[in-house]
Amino acid sequence: MATTTDVSTYRYNHTMYRIKDPKASLQFYTEALGMKLLEEHHSPESKFSLYFLGYEDPASAGLVRLGRQGLLELTHNHGTENNADFAYSTGNGDTGGYGHIAVTVDSLQAACARFDSLGVKFIKRPEDGRMKHIAFIADPDGYRVEILENPMLRK
Repeated sequence: MATTTDVSTYRYNHTMYRIKDPKASLQFYTEALGMKLLEEHHSPESKFSLYFLGYEDPASAGLVRLGRQGLLELTHNHGTENNADFAYSTGNGDTGGYGHIAVTVDSLQAACARFDSLGVKFIKRPEDGRMKHIAFIADPDGYRVEILENPMLRK
């Protein structure tokens, strides 16, 4: 067993969110945000499922999950989707604490128009407030996603 470690080899792999309804969450992240479902694991005996999502790019082509960076893990505890009163804390209530993830897009205005057409809930539109260069949307569980324009993504 190694007794030393090289921090230059460390990589940020994923963030995990607990979700109520995998169907709604997977639809949001794959259809609204364009992520790909890269891997899933179901444990019926332990009553949970894991879904790993991310973006495809040439640098990650062919890599296994642990070789990738910047993934999102959605954890579903079976049965929560059937309880109308159930909700996870997103860490963004009165006491705050958590924050958000961020996704870059080629055009903020076009992305926001697309989110509108898909019925995505906005927390902040670009025209709201002083910060005109960002938007915030919410996933089905209320987790916040910051939307940022990156002109380098334009084709």
